[in-house]
Order: sequence, then structure tokens, then C-alpha cells
Amino acid sequence: MQVNWQQFSEHLTKHHNIAINIYSVSSIAGGDINQAFHLHTSEGDFFLKVNSLNQYDLLFKEANNLNTLAGTFSITVPKVFAYGKFAQTSWLLLEYLPLSSKGDDIQRGKDLALLHHHLFDEKKYGWFEDNYIGTISQKNNWQDCWVAFYSENRLQAQLDLAIKNSANSQLVKQVEELIKQLPRFFQNYSPKPSYLHGDLWGGNSSFLSDGSAVFYDPASYIGDRETDLAMSEIFGGFSPSFYKGYNQVFPIDKGYQQRKNLYHVYHYLNHYNMFAGSYDMQALRCINSCLASL
Repeated sequence: MQVNWQQFSEHLTKHHNIAINIYSVSSIAGGDINQAFHLHTSEGDFFLKVNSLNQYDLLFKEANNLNTLAGTFSITVPKVFAYGKFAQTSWLLLEYLPLSSKGDDIQRGKDLALLHHHLFDEKKYGWFEDNYIGTISQKNNWQDCWVAFYSENRLQAQLDLAIKNSANSQLVKQVEELIKQLPRFFQNYSPKPSYLHGDLWGGNSSFLSDGSAVFYDPASYIGDRETDLAMSEIFGGFSPSFYKGYNQVFPIDKGYQQRKNLYHVYHYLNHYNMFAGSYDMQALRCINSCLASL
């Protein structure tokens, strides 16, 4: 997508009360959903995400997630300046944060634990709106029961989409069986409703120049904190120091080792629905491991 930067600057001033002159723009590689740019301006540096007009809702929901997480005062996330539509694009303007791969991973684990300690006031699971996990719609209908929430809004929602995407019959059968057996995983565990990042793989967190951690690209909701921990162990995990720090603030329940595969299933199914490939087989192996543990 081509952006006329002079016109975009004028758009920000006129419609969002952000008076800046854009001096130069650098493309940032790494994401596979949005285009990203580093804007050098008269008011400092900004990070801009750009997508097509029909993806406006995805960026709008991301802004809402970031603002809500910032309001917990527990983890550092990029500040949201504005979002909107311009010409044939949708966009999200964020604080520019120079990132580093090195930092205090123990403190990063503590930060996540503080977010999870920020409990929702009501005994409910869900979110204030549906949002996205990658490019897939993520249902967040409020539920009083965590098992019902995870069954209906996570596993069943992904299964319905997988069927539309011609998933093999064995995968469909095993997901249905896992949903049927779901209450057995929670006979001695009732998770408290915590604020979650929601898409916490290794690529969605980094460090700032002072070594402190920053988290971004959330798919937030209120749910079991173990879902974040489980996600952090796949698709590029975190160091042992991260979990050491987390345990110092919010010790992980012993039953987590059995339940983490249960939470991996959601993300393998989601990746199958986004990318196809061999993710259906990874989901099936994960489901079989879950069922064998009962």
C-alpha cells in the first residue's frame, strides 16, 4: 500500500489534532499482517501500522486492547496516539519504542505476573468486545464458567472454522471429544478471571534500552492466566529466567503441566485456520496428548 505522507500528516492535524511534519519514513519488517513504518517527525518518532480499509476493525480492536492493558499499570505497552482511515488504508499510530533482544527476563516474568494479579472485578470470563487472534475473529462472549467459555468461545469457534476449511475427520472427531472431556481438566482447579495479553509468543514482547520489558500485539480478554503461560511456551518461547521471575510473584499451579497442552490446542487450531500447513497434525498430536493424560 502506498501512502502519501504529506497528505497523511495533514490528515492527522485536521482530524486528530496531531500537528506534525513527517520528515522521513522507514519501513519496518517483521509482521505478516500489517505494514509497519517508523515515522521521523517534528514531534519525535512514531510507529505506524497500516492495512487495507477492510482491516480497520482489527487495528481498532488492537488500540482498545493496548489502552485497556495500559490501564492496569502492570506491564509496559506502546502508547496509542490515534487510529483511523485515510485514503484506501486503515492505520494505527503508536509510540515508537527502540527494541532490544536483551534485557531483564526475570523482571519481565514478574511484570506478566503483576498483570495476571490484576483480577477482574466480577467472576466472569470474556471481554468487552470480540477481537482478533492474528487475523481470525476471537469470540469473547461473557461466561460465568471458565469451562463453558473455553469450550464455546475458543475450541468450538475454531473447530467450526476448521470444518469450513475442510479439516480432516479425525481432527474434527478429536476436538469434539476434547470438548466433551473438558470439565475433567478442571475438577480441582477453578481459575480466577485475570487480565490477559492473549497472544503471548516470543515475538510479541521485547526489551527497551534500559533492559525493561515491553509487550505488544495483544489479543486480550479476561480468562485463566495459564493460557498466557501456555502460549509463551510455543512459537518461540521465553527463557527459564522468565518463569523464575513469574513464580516469585504468582506461583504457577502444579496442575498447569497437564492443562498447558489443552491451551496449546487453541493456538494450533488458529494457526491451521490462518495458514493451513501441518498445524492440523500438531493440533491432533496435542489433543491426543491431552486425552491420554486423563
